[in-house]
Amino acid sequence: MVKTKLNAPSRREALLAAAAAVCAPRAGAAPGALPTVKLGPHTVSRLIVGGNPVSGNSHTSDGLGREMREYFTAPNVMKLLRECEQAGINTWQSRGDKRIQEFLNQHRLEGGRLQWIAQTASELPDIPSHIRQLASVKPVGIYHHGSQTDRFWAARKIEQAREMCKVMRDTGVQVGLGTHIPEVIDYVESKAWDVDFYMTCVYNISRPKEEQEKLAGGKVVGQLFWHPDREKMLARVRQTSKPCLIFKVYGASRNCGSAEQMLEAVRLAARYAKPTDAIVIGMFPKHTEQVNQNCRLVMQALGETAAT
Repeated sequence: MVKTKLNAPSRREALLAAAAAVCAPRAGAAPGALPTVKLGPHTVSRLIVGGNPVSGNSHTSDGLGREMREYFTAPNVMKLLRECEQAGINTWQSRGDKRIQEFLNQHRLEGGRLQWIAQTASELPDIPSHIRQLASVKPVGIYHHGSQTDRFWAARKIEQAREMCKVMRDTGVQVGLGTHIPEVIDYVESKAWDVDFYMTCVYNISRPKEEQEKLAGGKVVGQLFWHPDREKMLARVRQTSKPCLIFKVYGASRNCGSAEQMLEAVRLAARYAKPTDAIVIGMFPKHTEQVNQNCRLVMQALGETAAT
């Protein structure tokens, strides 16, 4: 696991800063108009800002997670959301916990107009009541937390996730299901669940440790991000008629070694994405500008795909 000193960039962050220097826009330069897709009646930008960094979920190291949590004070969260809105991103995807809802409320009070896609907070004891409370905050959609979906799948209790989706449907929001496991999509599609969209992770980080180490050929510290997973999940993205919000394209910074590596990661998702799909990218702009950079990378990758 990478050890990160507080207030000092990790090796991955240093690489990310170098990549940003290669392809950063001129000061004040706008990335242009992001394309959009429909999520039910809502118009959503094809780049959505993700919430993991704001919650300190780095999927890289405990040190980086602490640094993210310390950086994302309310003023820095407001700054990130404003910059996203100015760049043409119109939707934020994040956990539906109390802290995030407070940030969302502050953003709205300050005149922000980002739409919100809420993830269920699986640690709460009463998820149906939690879903109804989330709906009262007026998100455009709610989705069942992918890690909890995967735990239900492993325990052969996947129908419990379906019951939570029914609660979402009763609230009138767009209904989503998150997962890191391609076979979950196969199952849900075969059973014709009443969902409107999927949150599809391109890396299966829900494998048991023994399976991870068998694939890696040795001890795995932290989580295994296995590159062959990507096209397996992206094949499901292409096959389903439902909109998919594709996430972890950078492998939680593992694909940020250079500007070209970042672009290739986005290109891979764009090649499989349907015209109705979007890409979710979490951003941590402490050490380098990331909002305009990600807008440009996504626009370039989608533009290349449209031209082929």
